[in-house]
Amino acid sequence: MIGIVEPAQAEADLTAGRLGCPGCGGVLRRWGHARARQVRDHGSATLSLRPRRARCPDCGATQVLLPCAVLPRRADTTAVIGTALRASACGVGYRRIATDLARPVPTVRRWVRSVRGEHTEWLRAQGLAWLHQLDREVIATLQAAPTRLGDALSALAAAALRARARLTPHVPPWTLIGRFTHGQLLPSTRAG
Repeated sequence: MIGIVEPAQAEADLTAGRLGCPGCGGVLRRWGHARARQVRDHGSATLSLRPRRARCPDCGATQVLLPCAVLPRRADTTAVIGTALRASACGVGYRRIATDLARPVPTVRRWVRSVRGEHTEWLRAQGLAWLHQLDREVIATLQAAPTRLGDALSALAAAALRARARLTPHVPPWTLIGRFTHGQLLPSTRAG
């Protein structure tokens, strides 16, 4: 899976031979599409997706070019899941988050529980690494949050805001956070 921020640009890059295979560095070629699916957004909105597939002629590996607005194998957008995590970091319980987002309680509980420990530290490291690339001075201005998850989300949000200001003002922050975390805002899973 390759996370893409702008699907039209990724399609143009793929056609022009500017996308490299993450495995061997070969040039990826178009190779159909992944299955179509619906992903829930805020409220009753849904995103219809049919991501592009690409294949490397050198090593034979295939990749799905997945928009960073969604996470792999998840039924909700990055923005919905991120909103739930942000609420949890602010001390809101998973039952209230589920009610506010109109999502099943077990789903929200699974999201919140999955970002404990090492994954929270990894998320924070991703945010700080991007801030280091985009604007090192912002790192010194980050306020400590009451939770480690809050610290991680603050670093990611600061990086997304700096990227929007400098590079991509039209891309939503949660899409950029999806890119910064390589589609792993939640740890990888086979169901969701």
